[in-house]
Amino acid sequence: MAFKTDIQIKDADLEFLPIETRIPLKFGSEVLNSVTCARASVLVENGLGFKARGWGETPLSVQWVWPSRISYSERLETLFRFTERLLEVVKFLPGEGHALELGHSFVFDEVPKILNLFNQEFRQAKEPMPWLAALVCASAFDLALHDAYGVVNKVPVYQSYGPKFLYRDLSFFLEPAMDKRVSFNGKRPAEFLELNPSNQIPVWHLVGGLDPLRENELTGNEPEDGYPVHLEDWIERDGLNCLKIKLRGNDSKWDYERVVAVGEIARSMDVEYLTTDFNCMVVDPEYVNQILDKLKNEHRGIWNKILYVEQPFPYDLEKFRINVHSLVKRKPLFMDESAHDWKHVRIGLELGWTGVALKTCKTQTSAIFSLCWAKAHGMDLMVQDLTNPMLAQIPHVLLGSHAGTIMGVESNGMQFYPEASKKEALIHPGVYQRKDGMLDLSSIKGPGFGYQINLP
Repeated sequence: MAFKTDIQIKDADLEFLPIETRIPLKFGSEVLNSVTCARASVLVENGLGFKARGWGETPLSVQWVWPSRISYSERLETLFRFTERLLEVVKFLPGEGHALELGHSFVFDEVPKILNLFNQEFRQAKEPMPWLAALVCASAFDLALHDAYGVVNKVPVYQSYGPKFLYRDLSFFLEPAMDKRVSFNGKRPAEFLELNPSNQIPVWHLVGGLDPLRENELTGNEPEDGYPVHLEDWIERDGLNCLKIKLRGNDSKWDYERVVAVGEIARSMDVEYLTTDFNCMVVDPEYVNQILDKLKNEHRGIWNKILYVEQPFPYDLEKFRINVHSLVKRKPLFMDESAHDWKHVRIGLELGWTGVALKTCKTQTSAIFSLCWAKAHGMDLMVQDLTNPMLAQIPHVLLGSHAGTIMGVESNGMQFYPEASKKEALIHPGVYQRKDGMLDLSSIKGPGFGYQINLP
C-alpha cells in the first residue's frame, strides 16, 4: 500500500564545512582543535508530484567516531572519501515510502554493504573504518531525507511518525527481547514520543578535561573573545544547572579529584545535576565502582548530584560483553558510543544497562528506532551532543525535546565554536544561547525540521 505522502529520492548533494574551535576539547587520548561538518541535501518527490529539498548536517568528529593511533589526517580523509561514496548511493536509492522506510533501507541495508566494499577497496592491510564512523557519515543524508519528507508534505518531522503518514508498524523494523512481554504490532513511533513538548528544555554543559574550573587556573593563553573561559563564569552567565564531567578512564586518582573539584563548584553555585563520562577507556566496572563508593563515603552531597554514568566501557559491545550489574546498583548506566542501533541496545539491556543516550549523528532513523525499542523495554533516555554547530544543532535539540529524556539535552557547541552558528542564531537565538540553564526552541517552526534558514 502506498500513501500519497510517500517519497522518492530524485537527487542529492554534499559539501564540507571546516570549523576551528576556540578552545580544545579532549576525547580520550586525543584533542579536538577543529572539525569538518558534512552538509547534505536531498531532493524528493511525493505521490502528488510535489518536489522539495531537505537538509542535514553532522560534524565528522574524527576522534570520537574513530579512536586510533592512525594519523588524524588519514582518518579524516577516509571519512571524506566514504561520505562522497555514500552521496552516489543516496542519489540512486531505489524505492518509495516514508522517510523512516527509506532511511531504514539506506542505513541498515546499503551502508553496511558500502562500508564492507569500501574497506576492502581502500583499507586493505590497514585498520578498517569502523561502523560508528560510517553511521556518522551517513547521518547527514538521513537527516536531510527526514527534513525533505516533512517539507514536501508540509508537516513537522515529529508529526509525521504516526499512522496517518507511516503505513508499516514498528513490528516491521524491530524485534522485542525474547524474555519480555513486549509487542510492536500496530504501534508507530509517535506512541513513544512527546508530541507536544515544552519549548523550554534543560541543557547540559560539558566540562572538558582541559577546561579551567576557576579564575586562578587560567594561564593567560585563553581566547579573549567575550565568551567565558572557565567553568564558574559559564555557570554564572548561562545559569547552568547540569554539568557533564569528562574524565580520563585510566587514572582513577585524577578522575576522582576532578569529580570532587567540579562537584564542589556545583555545590557552591547551586548546580543540581552531574554526570560522568569516562571516555570509553574503562575495562573493569570496579574502576567506576570504587570512584562512586569513595564519593559516597567522602562527598555524599556530590554523589547525590550524579544523575547517571555515561558509557565508561569500550565501543565494541559485542566484543566487550562486560556485565555491569554491580555498577547499576550504584547509579543508572547509559549506553552512548555502543548504542549504534536497537540491536545493540538489546545487547546492552541483557548486560544490565539501564538507559540509552541517543544521538542524531548516528542517523535520525536509527535514533527513532532505538528510542522506541528502549522505551518499550523500560529503559531511560538521554540525548547527547556531538558538539553540534549550525544546522546540526536543530535536529539534535528537537530529538531532545521529543524523546522524553530524564533531564533535557546536552548542548556544547556554544562552548567550543559559537561564532560558527551566528547565521543560524539570528533566526533561532534561544537554540544557540543557553539562558537560565535552558534552551528555547520556540523559534523552530514549520515543516521538516523547521530550519527556516535560506539555503541554496
